Amino acid sequence: MSATVNVSVVYYSATGTVAEIAREVAEAAEKTGAEVRLRKVSELAQPSAIASNPAWSAHASATADVHCATVEDLLWADAVIMGSPTRFGNVSAQLKSFLDSLGDAWREGLLADKVYSAFTATSSLHGGQESTLLALTTSFHHFGGIVVAPGYTRPEKFADGNPYGTAHHTRGGTQPVDDTTRNAARVQAERVVRFARAIKAG
Repeated sequence: MSATVNVSVVYYSATGTVAEIAREVAEAAEKTGAEVRLRKVSELAQPSAIASNPAWSAHASATADVHCATVEDLLWADAVIMGSPTRFGNVSAQLKSFLDSLGDAWREGLLADKVYSAFTATSSLHGGQESTLLALTTSFHHFGGIVVAPGYTRPEKFADGNPYGTAHHTRGGTQPVDDTTRNAARVQAERVVRFARAIKAG
């Protein structure tokens, strides 16, 4: 019998693009038979800042029932897939704050030997997609994690053009998540679960 795999999909999303990719990743992982937790990280922005942006405010309301990520969600997982919008070519402050909260678990070696992977979205073309994914990968290496990138392993990944992870370009907020991004997310999730299952089975 195949080993049961626990997958935590942990993300930050202001206006909903990264959240939509996260849901696609989570659903694809579930379809492979994995147990999945979909978790957003805590918001750091002031309520006044959120309220000043209609899309941000609407997304905050729409996802109010999504559980916030905790350290325990990572300890439970055999595989962790993290997503963040790009902020000047780097990880959002909200997801970085969550990463910074993992020090005790890291010191105890509790984040090691898990599979990790990442996804992102940008407003401008390219806009730091690769550097954001690689920044997350750097943290995964520090954890002692096993980084599983989707690579150019399937036609869907040649279509989205990013071997490091799934990445979406919103064209300044005018381009919703499309089939190219959804297909890339599914490929990534399936590959992560496959490797996590093989590692767990020994």
